[in-house]
Amino acid sequence: RALFAEYAAELADPEQRRLYEEEVAALERERGVEVRFVHPAPGYVLRTSQAGSRRCYLNVCSNPHVGAPQARPEPGGHRWALPYSLAPGREELGRGGRRRLVYDVVFHPAALRLAARSARFRRLLSDTALEAVESHCAVQLDRANAAVLRGTKYKGVPQAPVIRT
Repeated sequence: RALFAEYAAELADPEQRRLYEEEVAALERERGVEVRFVHPAPGYVLRTSQAGSRRCYLNVCSNPHVGAPQARPEPGGHRWALPYSLAPGREELGRGGRRRLVYDVVFHPAALRLAARSARFRRLLSDTALEAVESHCAVQLDRANAAVLRGTKYKGVPQAPVIRT
């Protein structure tokens, strides 16, 4: 138990995490690949279900490493380009020991600022997040009953996915 407690404390230590990320980046650089860790900053949470029965949460987060949103004027409005980073879904335990699926969809901080000011842009961002999870993870989400959780900025334990270039 003492060894496990020491291991858990080491994993939780931010200094150890920083050293780990530096070592991974150095190893990848030797292979000719540039690596950046995407630490998601909390934004808002969408609650929905997967396959009609399994509770599912989408964390809509931000990180400056992801490309900024760009608008291109077109007749009748604008066409938005919303780059994002999507981490693979993970299973976590919720209240009462119930399992839930959590997905992190990371946008540029400017996209979340625009979503905070405009309900239409927030809907566009939410639809993009739902579509990203459906297309990349090959799952069917309940879009009709997807709802923003008020007062909740992030569900689960944040994990930093990697962008390789």
